[in-house]
Amino acid sequence: MAKLTYVTNLSLDGYIEDERGAFDMIPPDDEVFAFTTDLVRPVDTFLYGRRLYEAMAVWETDPALAAQSDLAATFANVWQGTSKVVYSSTLPATSTADTRLERRFDLAAVKGMKDTADGDLSVGGANLAAQAFEAGLVDECHLLVLPVTVGGGKPGLPTGMRTDLELLDERRFGNGVLYLHYRTRGQ
Repeated sequence: MAKLTYVTNLSLDGYIEDERGAFDMIPPDDEVFAFTTDLVRPVDTFLYGRRLYEAMAVWETDPALAAQSDLAATFANVWQGTSKVVYSSTLPATSTADTRLERRFDLAAVKGMKDTADGDLSVGGANLAAQAFEAGLVDECHLLVLPVTVGGGKPGLPTGMRTDLELLDERRFGNGVLYLHYRTRGQ
């Protein structure tokens, strides 16, 4: 059975975006960027909400982004080589290859994907991740904690529920980012 992972950046106070909806909390860093690329490299399928998909689609639709550096080109290749499922009731169509549009996040279908997938899946977007956590489908979390507090916004982890976690790995980066890798208990 494949694992379902949740990979996200979040502020020290737990938000993935501030109250204005921005997620520009820290300047790009080559060490963290290369690490993140390696972190998502084994993922076979990304499960995205509309907003995160639209933010990530530029890695395929804007060639100038990949042309900025070797690191950017590597990430673009990894992202483009991964299947995507986008869950949205409002997105008219997808703009990237190997991308399927679903109108609702069907937890039974996600469990079926985990049971039959050859490789791991990653859920992206706090709202989808919260639903997957609540259903007990998330196996691991990869959190990149940024050295900033934003005081409010969209929480990076589900609220109103308890999830017990087991720390598997940690790493400190030179720019103050802290990587935390957890397994959900009972998985």
